Amino acid sequence: MTPGDKPDSDSTNKGAEPQAKATPSTDKPDQPKPEQPPPRPRHRRRNIIFLVLFLVILAIACAYFFRLDIPFRWTDDAYVHGNQVLLVARVTSTVTAINADDTDLVLEGQPVVVLDDDDARVALLQAEGALGDTMRKVRQFYVNVDQYKANVAARKVDLAKVEDDYHRRFTAQSGTVSKEDVIHALQAVDSARDLLAVAEQELGAAEALIANTDLEHHPLVLQAKANVLNADLDLQRTVVRAPATGYVVQRTTEVGQRVTPGTALLAIIPLDQIWVDANFKESELRFVRIGQPVSLKSDFYGDSAEYRGHVVGLAPTTGAAFSLLPPDEGSGNWIKIIQRVPVRIFFDDTNQLVNHPLRIGLSMRVTVDTSDHSGAMLTRAPSEQAIYATEIYSNEWTQANELLRSLVATNLQDLANLDTNSPAITVPKEDKAESMHE
Repeated sequence: MTPGDKPDSDSTNKGAEPQAKATPSTDKPDQPKPEQPPPRPRHRRRNIIFLVLFLVILAIACAYFFRLDIPFRWTDDAYVHGNQVLLVARVTSTVTAINADDTDLVLEGQPVVVLDDDDARVALLQAEGALGDTMRKVRQFYVNVDQYKANVAARKVDLAKVEDDYHRRFTAQSGTVSKEDVIHALQAVDSARDLLAVAEQELGAAEALIANTDLEHHPLVLQAKANVLNADLDLQRTVVRAPATGYVVQRTTEVGQRVTPGTALLAIIPLDQIWVDANFKESELRFVRIGQPVSLKSDFYGDSAEYRGHVVGLAPTTGAAFSLLPPDEGSGNWIKIIQRVPVRIFFDDTNQLVNHPLRIGLSMRVTVDTSDHSGAMLTRAPSEQAIYATEIYSNEWTQANELLRSLVATNLQDLANLDTNSPAITVPKEDKAESMHE
């Protein structure tokens, strides 16, 4: 081998390696095996971290699902609700004008839909004429009573005369008055008594028509008054006014449409008359009470607006009780489903709704503070006043009554003028009849 040649260590090692593996080492048979290196500390720390995270997640899950000793109850199954004031026609007529469309703001009392009023005006004129005619006819009833009273008095005078004539003839000396004259005098007395009875019956019938009443409150006059009120109300109802301030939605009427009482024209949404119905699980309502404070957030505004409210009531039924297909617990294949109970929440400050108005149907995130659960679970006393009210319909009645009072006063004045211009009816007095009898 030359000095430049180097032994091939790789080939030498490769050739000797199988031989070393095949021949076990017999050197130092009692030498112990080398120990395994201990596990690295970082593996232990990683396991500890995973265990702590698992315990934290488990605790959060338990707190969420079981609400253990947490005074707050929250849900995102909550939605904005409010009054939807339906505007309907109350008379039969034709639409001639529409003063507001969807999304428009209308004020309470503002004319929104106008109907044709020609038929209503004609009906009012007929009712006014019928009222005047009825009052004059009823006034005749009172005049008839006076006439019948005079007739009765005259019949009494006639009866007194014939009775006096009969007694005079009957007590006359024999031979001075014939028997035939006495019989005729007696017949005249009977006839006068019959005429008096007829007159008294006529007087009773006339007095029955005006018994215990005056002209203004006579039943026929009251009926005529009611017809005037009805006609005037129908005339006012040809202008359909907004019963509340709000925004117009769902306009369905059109100009020229023939509407009847009950036809829906449009709806008005008062955005200051809204609330939130939060649907909590039945297992979450153990400590929810009326009056508890509530924090609300809307997905519409996100975290930029937080509302404050309070619980005003818990529904006496679950949400599924009045669903289209209510659950049938008595069926054979029964599956337990956690029910939800609506909880009504009112806003504390309506100014929040001015700055951040909500819409009906928006979803909310609700958190109820149940720290103080000494309140009632259900409302214990009825409401003593109206929660929502409008005065536009009572104004219609007031205007109709003002018109009616004016008409009645005018007719009474006309009748009074007739009484002063007509001759008075004289009624004979009883003392005159008695003096004539004497």
